[in-house]
Amino acid sequence: MSLKDKRVLVTGAGGFIGSHLAERLVEEAGHVRAMVHYNALNSAGWLEHSPRRDDVELYYGDIGDAGSVERACEDVDVIFHLAALIAIPYSYVAPGAYVTANILGSQHILNAARRTGARVLQTSTSEVYGTARIAPIPESHPLQAQSPYAATKIGSDKLAESYFLSFGLPVTVVRPFNTFGPRQSDRAIIPTIIKQVLVGDVVKIGNTSPTRDLNYVDNTVSAFVAVAKRPDLAGRTIHFGSGREISIGDLAKLIGQLEGKDIAIESEAQRQRKAGSEVERLIADDTLVRELVPEWRPEIDLEEGLRRTIEWQRQRGDFRDAGKYVV
Repeated sequence: MSLKDKRVLVTGAGGFIGSHLAERLVEEAGHVRAMVHYNALNSAGWLEHSPRRDDVELYYGDIGDAGSVERACEDVDVIFHLAALIAIPYSYVAPGAYVTANILGSQHILNAARRTGARVLQTSTSEVYGTARIAPIPESHPLQAQSPYAATKIGSDKLAESYFLSFGLPVTVVRPFNTFGPRQSDRAIIPTIIKQVLVGDVVKIGNTSPTRDLNYVDNTVSAFVAVAKRPDLAGRTIHFGSGREISIGDLAKLIGQLEGKDIAIESEAQRQRKAGSEVERLIADDTLVRELVPEWRPEIDLEEGLRRTIEWQRQRGDFRDAGKYVV
């Protein structure tokens, strides 16, 4: 199926992945509506200064408000639902806000889609698995919430699944593993490391032993588009991962190597998750996505993705907060 004659909505379009996706969809879809969180500055987030800003219909709203979501979903054929609260440390501080944004917000999207007949791509996260019991992790892996954030994403995913089973809503749960690239918040591990490497030889991080499956943002965006073109995937849950894992400590060393630096790593207690909440291992089993979406493969590997992200950060500048812990 082509998206050329489709009207699409991207929620969370002012954010990291959402802004990249909205820009890509300008090339793929007939019309792109970008829902961004209303704020006093009237800012569209990363779309504010995007070269594609004038090519999308900006809609300012709040995913936690049903009426706002209803209006955003009017006359659209496909909904890419990315809006969510995602910072794991802040979910320890304000878990109720995560319930509102992630579970109630998803319910608003699903209810609106029921009324309009739109397809929904529900964005999940690899955090729903907790520490891998089976590696690589298949889509059938047990779910285990090791943070309030993960619990709310499990809730929203299961809600989406229930709307498919109960009401026949054409919804696909897409589950990216750890996406990285330009525009990612400093609260994420890769921007944190890159900034510190660019200004010095010491990198302060939390736990160094957990492993992650890291995928460059262009790969993740391409996967969203590929699945959106496949209405036959309604009711499925599909991983977007690279199938490669690297420890946080080795990731820091790799970024240092790409910059020609032999860095020192310091582990700070304030950056560490509580033992029961730390997800020790994540790596995607890509068997199902290879079978169901053979037209998609990650084209940009970890090293190339890091080079691009480092260069973006270098050109952006603004290293005032390098080394500062961001929740």
